[in-house]
Amino acid sequence: MSKLKIIFGFVILSLFQQCYSFTGSSLTDEKTVQINEFPNNAALVNPTLSQQFSTDIQNRFLQRTTLKGTKSNPDILIEGEISDYNFSPTTISSNTLTNPSGGVVQQAQSKLTITVKVHYENKIHPDSSFDRTYSDEAVYNSDLSQSQIETSQVKLVTDRIINKIFNDIVANW
Repeated sequence: MSKLKIIFGFVILSLFQQCYSFTGSSLTDEKTVQINEFPNNAALVNPTLSQQFSTDIQNRFLQRTTLKGTKSNPDILIEGEISDYNFSPTTISSNTLTNPSGGVVQQAQSKLTITVKVHYENKIHPDSSFDRTYSDEAVYNSDLSQSQIETSQVKLVTDRIINKIFNDIVANW
């Protein structure tokens, strides 16, 4: 009786596998991708952001898909711009670490926000092409230096934005 259950299970699993692809990618017919540099057109310019973002998004698509990079006549074109890069305070603290009642005063925090406009063009399936704006932020202690912010917080925010772009194009759920 248990052998019959196992055989029945394999039959059901194989039928299910034929009906559904486990790859999770909506890119089935596309073979090539061209990802242009994302210029930094924000009012506040991080001098390394454009190059780093462009390299990171290219690496994401070339390493996690079967797409091949090309400079001419691609099946998929991804381009855009970094349209906003700013810092803003979120909480303000006093100079003391404890208040009169013995509680700890919250440290001053700031927020980094990065916004990227993306143009995605799919020549094989034009109905899936889009123009979208992606934004993300990171809150950090205000005592971080500029170099600490740019090595940790900028990377965190750009990785999140790249994940959103990648998921919208590849997963298309």
